[in-house]
Amino acid sequence: MIHTALARPALIAAAVSLSAALAATGVAADDGLGDYRDRFEPLPHLPPIPAHNSLTEEKVELGNMLFFEPRISSSGVISCATCHNPALGWSDRIPRATGHDGQIGERNTPTVLNSGFLGAQFWDGREPDLEGQALGPIQADIEMAMDLDAALERLEEFELYQEKFAEAFPGDDNPINKDNLAQALASFQRTLNTPNSPFDRYLRGDMNAINDQEKRGMQAFVDTGCIACHSGPALTDSNFWAIQVPGSTDVGRFDVTGDEADMYKFRTPTLRNVGVTYPYMNNGATETLEEAVAIMGREMLNRELEGEMIADITAFLHTLTGKMPEFEVPALP
Repeated sequence: MIHTALARPALIAAAVSLSAALAATGVAADDGLGDYRDRFEPLPHLPPIPAHNSLTEEKVELGNMLFFEPRISSSGVISCATCHNPALGWSDRIPRATGHDGQIGERNTPTVLNSGFLGAQFWDGREPDLEGQALGPIQADIEMAMDLDAALERLEEFELYQEKFAEAFPGDDNPINKDNLAQALASFQRTLNTPNSPFDRYLRGDMNAINDQEKRGMQAFVDTGCIACHSGPALTDSNFWAIQVPGSTDVGRFDVTGDEADMYKFRTPTLRNVGVTYPYMNNGATETLEEAVAIMGREMLNRELEGEMIADITAFLHTLTGKMPEFEVPALP
């Protein structure tokens, strides 16, 4: 008994020291929300890499250069980075993209962050992967408005591009071609990922990575049914759902398929980094995240969300902002 009594203060002191050490490292006792956490997946550092386009340093370096290259636009001043600006969440933060000759597009510019995790590209899903997506904006009259053969001819003029394409695609007799252009751009984009967000750290066991309001938002996100469409590591099912947001007459995926069943359907957008990729919706007419949450509750869940719940869900969505990818602004020839 005497020995037990003497030992108890030491045990208590040890327990306090351990708790302090765990708190200092961000590890805390389980918060009882494991059933909710199990509905989510942390974001991996890399998306799936297709067998036909292995990821190499040479392709990524070339793709980085091409992403910032304005001379593959007919005006010579628009590049991929014009609309997908690294300083603006790799988007442009304007309602609808401005392209060739000042033309305004019909849709909001989606971020390219984590785009390798998507099962379909563009709002209407007209391309299945990044390789298919890469060449579309170059040729689109309203975007870069460049004939693809002419773009390749411009690249051919530069000895540095001749060297970089040859290094990225060794053994190819004519490496400066449209397929390799697409593969290089896609390879670079697959490195633009944002792991280690506060929510990712929480999912991996750091119970202090998000606060109580953000946890309430996570619970509301699940309980209201948001997670039915916004699931998986990128918080999107990459499927298409009908929605007519205020001010939009866009028919969505119907333009691709011609199927009446696809009228007004759009691909579920990723919620990763949604706090820094405003404005929202396909027409970019929704300025704030709070407004976007309210609209989605009304249009997709058929319910009016209360102000406190909107605030909680919005707080949770901000925890999905991850560490921005490291890259170098290239020195172009």
